[in-house]
Amino acid sequence: MTAELNTLPQILFGVGLAALVALSAWKMRTLSVSGAWGAMLTGGVIFGLGGIQWAALLLTFFITSSGLSKLFKRRKREVSEKFDKGSRRDWAQVFANGGVATFMIGFHLLYPESELPWLAFAGSLAAANADTWATELGIFSPREPRMITTGKQVPKGTSGGVSLVGTLATTAGAALVGLIGWLFTPEISGWAMIGTVTLAGLLGSLVDSLLGATVQAIYYDPHREKETERVIFDEHGSPAAPVRGWEWINNDMVNFSATLCGGLIAAGLWNIFQ
Repeated sequence: MTAELNTLPQILFGVGLAALVALSAWKMRTLSVSGAWGAMLTGGVIFGLGGIQWAALLLTFFITSSGLSKLFKRRKREVSEKFDKGSRRDWAQVFANGGVATFMIGFHLLYPESELPWLAFAGSLAAANADTWATELGIFSPREPRMITTGKQVPKGTSGGVSLVGTLATTAGAALVGLIGWLFTPEISGWAMIGTVTLAGLLGSLVDSLLGATVQAIYYDPHREKETERVIFDEHGSPAAPVRGWEWINNDMVNFSATLCGGLIAAGLWNIFQ
């Protein structure tokens, strides 16, 4: 997949499109102010330097994840206190989900003849989309999820919890990114592209669950009598110690790690089997 030289008008158009998307998302309350700036930066790089095919994958993730967050916001309210942040993404969440994808543009420009940056880009966004779909649709599971490390049933929304419904949503979210990616690169075998990206997204999402069950900082909220990803402060105003995990690893770091794994897995699989 050869990179085409981006002219200044193309780059400016990409930045303008990213700004328009970020502004729309802020008005729809899916992004905070800092999140809108972060989206404009990452989107500007991807839209301006990558072109329409790279923009299409980013928009697939952004539109579907934001849409699901809005569509099922009321249904998710009962478990929302578990999550570190609400449905309005800030700059850290934008970078956690799109940072790896943005870096791949640089590798694409350095190695324009290689397909690996494109596959890694798709794999990272597949992992982000898979995880978001699992979070938003997993709440419809008729059964409580099970902790990925122990198999013990846990309340919905618990970090590290997995369910059949959530896993199916994970697979669908990753496959959608793979499908859109193939539509914009028809020279690549459809089954190879979709299969590689879907598997990378699924495994990246499972890494997210594994980290959430082991090293992510989880706190106990005595007022709600529930575990939460949010930092809890004691009566003296000092951060309480997490009941499990490491206090310096939050959900954003877990998401970034999952997208990084998704990108590396996609590139690795492609390098092995192609």
